[in-house]
Amino acid sequence: MTRFDPVGPLRGELRPPPDKSVTHRAALIGAMADGPTRITGYLDSEDTRATLRAVEAVGARVREGEPDEHGGLFVEVEGVGLRGARSAEIDVGNAGTLLRLMPGWLAGQPDGEWSFDGDESIRRRPVDRIADPLRLMGAAVESRDGLPPLRIRGTGLHGIDYELPVASAQVKSCLLLAGLLADGETTIREPIRTRDHTERMLAAMGAPLRREGDALIVSSAERLEAGDVPVPGDFSSAAFFIAGALLVPGSEVSLREVGINRNRIGLLAILSRMGVEMGGAHEDGRAMTVHEIREPGPEPIATLHVRSASMHGAEISAEDVPTTIDELPLLALLACFAEGETVVAGAEELRAKESDRISGVVEGLVGLGGDLEGRPDGFVVRGTSGVRGGRLDARGDHRLAMVGAIAGLASQEGVEVDGFEAVAVSYPRFERDLRALLA
Repeated sequence: MTRFDPVGPLRGELRPPPDKSVTHRAALIGAMADGPTRITGYLDSEDTRATLRAVEAVGARVREGEPDEHGGLFVEVEGVGLRGARSAEIDVGNAGTLLRLMPGWLAGQPDGEWSFDGDESIRRRPVDRIADPLRLMGAAVESRDGLPPLRIRGTGLHGIDYELPVASAQVKSCLLLAGLLADGETTIREPIRTRDHTERMLAAMGAPLRREGDALIVSSAERLEAGDVPVPGDFSSAAFFIAGALLVPGSEVSLREVGINRNRIGLLAILSRMGVEMGGAHEDGRAMTVHEIREPGPEPIATLHVRSASMHGAEISAEDVPTTIDELPLLALLACFAEGETVVAGAEELRAKESDRISGVVEGLVGLGGDLEGRPDGFVVRGTSGVRGGRLDARGDHRLAMVGAIAGLASQEGVEVDGFEAVAVSYPRFERDLRALLA
């Protein structure tokens, strides 16, 4: 159990750890390419280690360099090509992204067999959302009543026209990878835009991919071109420092080289609706500024400067969820300090994460003195000027563990986080970086 007590202002600057979503994709798509893919700023965490082991298991060669000052690695992945994966049994650990993306590639291999399994949490995460459309493409896929273990036998695939029933970047990405090995065109329709890291990376490697309105269309490919992939700072990790700076009076924090993919930063739009004033580099007095914007690779990055600010409640609908899905538990904490009521709806996907994040965040914050009510597809938060403090059970979920830490800094009495070690899944250095801003 780790304790976080109320503090004075958060001050200083840091670069958040490398982006977990981009890291997973860089290793996986690098394994599909011909030649070496050089990844700078590879996130060194339990989840992303699972992806390196997985690509090695199917034949890719991995070479690692020393970590940089932000915990990122240099990793070179020598790919096996689009159709060169060998059979393997793959342990994904707790990595849901790996579980849902890699099967798309393997399902279209000329031959071979693969199994995917993981920890207790992974075994509760549905795989039918990828298995069903893959079967429509002709894939040989088996699961345990829609749950892992997942078994795949390589076979010929054909393109389909498929509308995503649930907005999911992971399902979309799985089908894009499968479409590269399928006969004809594969069309994926997403009525609500989701994060587009996979499309950006595939396009940079020469994949035959285009967008027409709400549809992504991918054609069969012979090869992907290896290259250099710089991984930006993780916005979802930066979000915890944004929240801490907003909530603790007198705070002022700069976050450097943060990925600002437009389909990933929905939290900023929601904060603006909650009354947080935003602007560019020269707009003094704003609670948050976004500046030094550049594009060193497929993903744009920027510096975020954040000061403490007051907020009011807002309504978050299904249209907001895909670009904010990882930040919604943190938003529940912010709403505890906001004036009025905040309603989150259309977020039933939160129940299929590392834990049931709706019940986890509602019960956790109520236990700290918040006024929250869970709903099947979200929650309602009635602002009470903050939280008292107490104990929060992270339920083995890294996001809930970090919510508990930020709650403790902004609380009246402090918070003990039970199971804080779960942060190692995505951000092993989180406590050290957070306490560096308290010095």
